[in-house]
Amino acid sequence: MIQDVKAPITAYLAYEHRTNRVFPFLLKWDGRNYKVQSLDFHYTYKNGAVLYHVFSVSTETLSFKLVLNTENLFWTVEQITDGLPE
Repeated sequence: MIQDVKAPITAYLAYEHRTNRVFPFLLKWDGRNYKVQSLDFHYTYKNGAVLYHVFSVSTETLSFKLVLNTENLFWTVEQITDGLPE
């Protein structure tokens, strides 16, 4: 089931200099820690002068759509899915 959320989230990132990649590896949301197991995709878009990075990541049981606002460096979780039909 896909759930639209749009809430602040704490994201811990790593930068891999060999591949020139940045990726979240741990999320803290709603009082729980979620270890990221895979980065499913990443893209950017602009809204006016503000650049946003969108990451789709998967944990053991959930998938998250995360958005990083590069103007203020705030993270939000926009969607969560458990992969099950509604």
